[in-house]
Amino acid sequence: MGADEQLPANAVVAVVVTRHRRELLADSLKMIGAQTRPPDHLVVVDNGPDDPVRDIVESCPVPSTYLASHRNLGGAGGFALGMLHALSMGAEWVWCADDDGRPADENVLEVLLAEAEKRNLAEISPVVSNIETPDRLAFPLRRGLTWKRSAAELGTDFLPGIASLFNGALFRASALDVIGVPDYRLFFRGDEVEIHRRLTRSGLRFGTSLKVAYLHPDGSDEFKPMLGGRLHAQDPENEVKRYYTYRNRGYLLSQPGLRKIGMLELVRFGLYFIGTKRDPKAFFQWLKLVRQGRKERFFRF
Repeated sequence: MGADEQLPANAVVAVVVTRHRRELLADSLKMIGAQTRPPDHLVVVDNGPDDPVRDIVESCPVPSTYLASHRNLGGAGGFALGMLHALSMGAEWVWCADDDGRPADENVLEVLLAEAEKRNLAEISPVVSNIETPDRLAFPLRRGLTWKRSAAELGTDFLPGIASLFNGALFRASALDVIGVPDYRLFFRGDEVEIHRRLTRSGLRFGTSLKVAYLHPDGSDEFKPMLGGRLHAQDPENEVKRYYTYRNRGYLLSQPGLRKIGMLELVRFGLYFIGTKRDPKAFFQWLKLVRQGRKERFFRF
């Protein structure tokens, strides 16, 4: 897109963040390019230009911009860069997607746009389904005291005030004026929770359309059951993911809108690490990382 070119009215810009996932990115862009209402432009932020994916981006039928970042910005920084670039181009809508997922069919963007206009929404998300078993959710969703693990348990139409962000999430540009872009300091893990927190506090209308889905690898295995499945605790499988998950969670739980659940987290993770996993050392490591986040000490792993 040249400097003197402009996007059409009501333009949608898709933003995808990638790093070292050529095949998955190709699958994602294939479905983005096949939409019945295709995006007007595609912005791909590549956090791993040592293994560049410019050729894959340029093979997509949607007009595109390839942004190679020679510093790994993480998901948070990558989406911040991509969203700001989309806004600077004149986008009226920003459609966010991770590189390891894809729209479930060709109608996703068209339906999201129609639902957002019909319901006057600032943001709308599709259901995020397990890419291997699409009738299951990629991430369990807590409603009250129960966890929902299948799309059928959610209803048939719309969930107000609930959204899984960055996995097919569609934002109005005016919404981003109010809530901003992801916090680069979080790097990855929790950035979507932070944006959800801002959306909730802003008073803007948002939610999830149950009419369309976005396919994503299963993430439910990180949520470990305890007390017969009545409670769950997130316990990622590797040290890097645990570091960013718990550190960022500590920061998030110190922010307005999430402070009330901070003490519940202490009880829940205490029960999990000491009562279920029987690993007091892991509990103290969790405490250390949570405190680091509360103090806003965002050092890289």
